[in-house]
Amino acid sequence: MKQPLQINFYTRPVCPLCDKAKRKLLELADEFPLDIHEIDIYQEDELLEKYQLMIPVIEIAGEEVDYGMVSVEAIRHFIQSKYQHID
Repeated sequence: MKQPLQINFYTRPVCPLCDKAKRKLLELADEFPLDIHEIDIYQEDELLEKYQLMIPVIEIAGEEVDYGMVSVEAIRHFIQSKYQHID
């Protein structure tokens, strides 16, 4: 079995786009082994400064994959490309 990919999901409270993105990530977690870490940007000033206008942000294996109106297809494609290099 493949190791789960670590996903950092940068979010904030009261964020409809974040709620939609989370549903998309959970949908992908049914297809792939994913380790999703939800991170509230308001907990760290550095994250707030970096991501405040981009939220939500999906970071996989250290790379920012998508943000804002996230695309499940773009994230799926990235995950598939990562798993082709794992084994």
